[in-house]
Amino acid sequence: MDETRCIAPIEDVPTESTLLFTVRNREGEEREAILHRRDDGIVAWLNYCQHLTHIKLDKGSGAPMRDDELICANHGAMFESDTGQCTYGPCEGAYLNALDIAVADGTVYLDEDGHEFVGLGGVEADGPADLTSTSNVEF
Repeated sequence: MDETRCIAPIEDVPTESTLLFTVRNREGEEREAILHRRDDGIVAWLNYCQHLTHIKLDKGSGAPMRDDELICANHGAMFESDTGQCTYGPCEGAYLNALDIAVADGTVYLDEDGHEFVGLGGVEADGPADLTSTSNVEF
């Protein structure tokens, strides 16, 4: 496999959370993505909720999970970790956007046409952090 597409060794991919990484598309836009290790393999998704796409599932320390489902901490949407389907919440029935990956020799590689691996971690923000509230709690 092409070493420039190497994301991480399998043992670095969590089973109870996610591993955050960044990809770049053909237009040069960087997007965050997540890996999750299941008993039957590893899956990769773009790192945003389908309800409000500016909301990240993994905010930098791993996405919360319960009963093998990824949880959007902002409004409680739950996504099956194998299919990416939302099973509960305001975007019920929607699917997370998958990224193609390959596993070879104990390592996970990005195998997605039109995307290149940038690095582990999230997209770097320009300038000082904005600490204002971005809560999306609806009453």
